[in-house]
Amino acid sequence: MLVLSDITDEKMAVFQWGVVIGASLVAALGDLKEKRIPNALTFPVLIIGLIWSAWFGGLAGLAEAAGACALLALPYIILFLFFGGGAGDAKLMGAIGAWLGLRQGLTVLACVAIVGGILAIAKAISQKRLKFVLTSVFVSFFGLILYLLTHRTMKLADEQTEIRQSGELDVPYGVAIFAGVCAGGGVIWLT
Repeated sequence: MLVLSDITDEKMAVFQWGVVIGASLVAALGDLKEKRIPNALTFPVLIIGLIWSAWFGGLAGLAEAAGACALLALPYIILFLFFGGGAGDAKLMGAIGAWLGLRQGLTVLACVAIVGGILAIAKAISQKRLKFVLTSVFVSFFGLILYLLTHRTMKLADEQTEIRQSGELDVPYGVAIFAGVCAGGGVIWLT
């Protein structure tokens, strides 16, 4: 019989990473198949991660988990609000933050962003749309800055609107999250 006092930090870390890798793998497979990351996955992972953090870390553990949740979700919430994309990405990243905390979560966030960028560029190159994608990124960034400073929005050109609506350049970001989680785990394990 397993007693809570028998759980070592190493066993806890293995369990936490197992949950995060498993959840991100399920999300990646679902995103590839259905082009979405369901709430039925993200919400339980988030809630159980917060409970886990509170159980083993007390109020300080819960506060760190909640902060990491918000910090890891924030970039994807911004992307969702201003540029489209999926809200499931934000919810999954928040859940990952709840399980991993700030230090490990930030490492994973950086790895996910790098992998996501690489996948997006690879897809753009394979579809011979790299110039369009780079232009769109610049216009979107400028549009975000304009909105933040003046609360005015820019109208996208017809070609950009058509491509964005067609989903032609969509990347299933669940795959980037899974690969980034695995890369982040590798980076943390090596350091």
